[in-house]
Amino acid sequence: MKKGDVNLDVFVGISLSLIIVGIILVILEIFIIPGFGVSGIIGLLMMIGGVFLVADSFAEGVVYLLIILIMAGLLIYIGYKTGRLKKLWRKVTLGEKQRTEEGFVAPKTDYKHYLGKTGKALTLLRPAGTAQIEGERVDVVTDGSFIPKDSAIKVIAVEGTRIIVSREENE
Repeated sequence: MKKGDVNLDVFVGISLSLIIVGIILVILEIFIIPGFGVSGIIGLLMMIGGVFLVADSFAEGVVYLLIILIMAGLLIYIGYKTGRLKKLWRKVTLGEKQRTEEGFVAPKTDYKHYLGKTGKALTLLRPAGTAQIEGERVDVVTDGSFIPKDSAIKVIAVEGTRIIVSREENE
């Protein structure tokens, strides 16, 4: 009962360990570690390596992998049809939606037209607060200084949805 110089039981144990540790790493990647990164890739490689170590030949390893993929697809299909996959998906994902009717509004993405405009600080800007520019209330950030309420301000930069202001010197 030897495969080369290694005892078959030890060889199968190592292969099974690689597969189990690979599955654990993939599960960690899915449920705990965000994204698809190092642990997920290492887990997949360990599982594939474990399957190929158990196989007697490369062709047999490919057949084992195909069987595993077909079984996984079948399990996903059955889980989807029985509704269990949907229940699991609801536990993993956020089900709430932010609708416009409920008051959720996405920020405007184009604030470039405010560049160089002047306005008035509606709140104390330390360094963030609210200002009125061209008759509109907007959230602004100072260049790092504190600006008292009701001070004249000028927009010195716009970075995406961030409007950067400084105190107007003509005050």
